[in-house]
Amino acid sequence: MIQTPIKSYFHLSFKLAFTVSMGAFFVFTAVLNVHLPLRESMQYAFITSVGLLFITYFSSRAFIKARFERMSELLEAVADKNFQEHPELNQLDRDELDRLIKQILYMTGKVELEIQRLNRLENYRKEFIGDISHELKTPIFAVQGFLETLLDGALEDPRVNRQFLSKALNNVNRLMILTKDLMEISKLETGELQSELQKIPLNSTIADVVDSLAPTAAEDNITLKFVPVMDELKVIADRNQIKQVLVNLIENAIKYNRTGGSVTVGVKPYKPNRARVLIYVTDTGLGIAAEDIPRVTERFFRIDKSRSREKGGTGLGLSIVKHIIEAHNEKLFIESVPNEGTTFSFTMQVSNPERFEFLRDAIVQHI
Repeated sequence: MIQTPIKSYFHLSFKLAFTVSMGAFFVFTAVLNVHLPLRESMQYAFITSVGLLFITYFSSRAFIKARFERMSELLEAVADKNFQEHPELNQLDRDELDRLIKQILYMTGKVELEIQRLNRLENYRKEFIGDISHELKTPIFAVQGFLETLLDGALEDPRVNRQFLSKALNNVNRLMILTKDLMEISKLETGELQSELQKIPLNSTIADVVDSLAPTAAEDNITLKFVPVMDELKVIADRNQIKQVLVNLIENAIKYNRTGGSVTVGVKPYKPNRARVLIYVTDTGLGIAAEDIPRVTERFFRIDKSRSREKGGTGLGLSIVKHIIEAHNEKLFIESVPNEGTTFSFTMQVSNPERFEFLRDAIVQHI
C-alpha cells in the first residue's frame, strides 16, 4: 500500500485542533468574563481549550488517517489496473475528497482505454508493415530475377527475352496497382478522400461497369450479366466511388469463380428501409468459409492466396469497398456457401423514394 507520512497526519490534525481550541479559548473567556473575574475566566477557558485540543486532535487525526489510507488503497488499485472492480468505487460520493478520488479514477479509466486503443493501432501497424513488405517483395524479386537473367545473356532467343520482359512489366504494373490502392485506402481511412454525393442513375452506372468487365469475364469463360430495373432509379452517391465498389466486387467474383460459372449483378428492395435499395453481386464460385467472412474485408486477407497471386490481386479490393460503403453511411453484407458461391450486397439511398413502391414491384419481377 502507498504509505502516507505520519507527519502529514500530525500537521493536519494539529492545525485543525489548534484552530478549534484557540477559538474556543477566546469565546469561553468572553462568555465567562460576564459572570467571573477575568483571571478565573481565562483559567476555565484554558482548561476547556486544552481538552478540546486533545479531543479534536485525536478524533480528527483518526478521521484524516482513515481517509488517507482509503485514498491510498484506491490509488494503489489504480496502479494495479483493477480499479474498475473495486467494491468502494460506486460509494464515492460523500464529500469533496471522494469526488476527487472518483475524478482520478475516471481520468485513469480514460487513459487506460486510450492505451488499449494505441496498443491495437500498434498491432495493426506491425501487421500492416509485415503484409506490405511481403506484397512489395514478391514482384520486386520477380523483376530483379528477370532482368538479371537478361543482363547475364543467358537467353539468346529473342522470343524468350520478350517473354521475360513482358513478365517483368506485368510485375511492375502489379506494383503500380498496389501503390495506387495503398494511396486510396490511406486517403479513405484518414478522411482525406471526400465523397461528392449527387443523384446518379443506377441502371447506367452499373451497366457501364458490367460492360467494361465483360471481356475479362469472357476470357475466363465466365458469364457476366446485369438485371436492370424497369424504371430509371436514382441513388444518392459518389458516382466514381460506387463504380469502384462495383469494379472491385465484380472482379473479385470473376477471379474466384469456376470456369463456366456466372456472375450476376442486380438491384432489389432493402426491406428494413423503404428509402433504400440493395445492390448485389452474386457468383457461383468457390464460396467463403463462415469463419473467414468477418475477415475478408481486412487489408491483404486472401482466402485462396495462390489464385490471388496468379490473377494479380493486391488484397486491398474488398477493404476499399468496405471503406467507401462506410463513407456513404451505408451497409455491406456478405453471404456465402462454400463450393456454391458468394453474394456481396450493399445498400444505397434512393433519391426519389416517392416512386419506390412502384419500383419495388418492378424489381421483384426481374429477380
